[in-house]
Amino acid sequence: MSQNNSGGAGQGPDFDSALKRFAPVSAPPVSLAEFAARRAELQSRMQAAGIGATWLDASSSLRYFCGHELGLSERIHGALVPARGEVVHISPCFEEPKLRTLLREPGQIATWEEDEDPFTLIADLTRKLGGTDALLALDQATPYAFAAPLTEAMAGRVTSARQLIAGIRQIKSPTEIAIIQTAMNASWQVHKAVWQGLRPGISTTETCAFIRAAHRAMGLKPLFEAAQFGEATAYPHGVPEPQILQPGDMVLIDMGAILHGYPSDITRSYVFGPPSRRQSELWQAEYAAQSAAFAAAQIGTPCEAVDQAARDSLSAAGFGPGYALPGLPHRTGHGLGLDIHEDPYIVKGNRTKLQPGMCFSIEPMLCLYGECGIRLEDIVYMTDEGPRWFCPPAESPVTPFGSDDYTLPL
Repeated sequence: MSQNNSGGAGQGPDFDSALKRFAPVSAPPVSLAEFAARRAELQSRMQAAGIGATWLDASSSLRYFCGHELGLSERIHGALVPARGEVVHISPCFEEPKLRTLLREPGQIATWEEDEDPFTLIADLTRKLGGTDALLALDQATPYAFAAPLTEAMAGRVTSARQLIAGIRQIKSPTEIAIIQTAMNASWQVHKAVWQGLRPGISTTETCAFIRAAHRAMGLKPLFEAAQFGEATAYPHGVPEPQILQPGDMVLIDMGAILHGYPSDITRSYVFGPPSRRQSELWQAEYAAQSAAFAAAQIGTPCEAVDQAARDSLSAAGFGPGYALPGLPHRTGHGLGLDIHEDPYIVKGNRTKLQPGMCFSIEPMLCLYGECGIRLEDIVYMTDEGPRWFCPPAESPVTPFGSDDYTLPL
């Protein structure tokens, strides 16, 4: 293990010193012209599918198409996108003044008082804008408490908007790629600082606090952080009890933070101190599975084939098969965009073919309950030539952040 300040767990600045090195990062946000192009694409797809309007609830899809956020509440509010014409925003009357301050550009707002039926309002607008027999497509994030009365108000003339929306959202624009790249670069640096700053006796609680503070220092909004030591690394979503780091422990660190609404997501597993032969063999099995999935991720390949490549690799190493443990108990990956988990999902049964612009994780975690777990999670985006990592993948259980001279993409 290298003994310089950039070369290994416990060999760099402590967490307090590391925080002083971080500075805010930036990337251009999505423009108004891009939001307009997204809505135009949605309307084009609606026209082709015979859909009169699409309801966008207070969800990430509202932000994707309209550029503003609304918190989910017991009162329905969001936006109605007709197949032709301008978007109509729906709001309780008393929330209208605030909504006008949130809109990225002026737009129509239809309001309802507390003693009025907002679902009838939305249904009437759908018929007015799309015709008396208009079909309303519902954002998949619409709560059942809203979807049920909307369905009744539309006399059953509703359908899911998932395929409409996912077909657009899962193809990332150059602006989105640049934002995600900036967020990923930041988290990669935070991750490396964790690796360098770990010391015997440090707790998972302290480690997570540093991750949050470091992301804030870089101008990102913390989304989540997970630190697991020793046997606790075997659990994909951790355990409730904190752990104290000891020499020889497997370490699993997972983190994500948000820039302009887009999250980073990156996991590293490595050994604190010299790895045992068993730990090295397990780590190499995980590395081989991630590499096999990356190699399989080519333009036109079904998502499920990427998942299968990882499972075949682990099976050849004696794990599985399928979801059996010890082995890989969950899907190999998930799409990443405004939602940290979104289409396309890298899982058996998903025959969606990979296209340029798709972004997704490759994380075929190897779980051995009672011993340890190893997850190497990196995000790729598809180019015309195939997959590309946002950040360099790990190289070994003692060099999880590539070569010291590696320069992150801009």
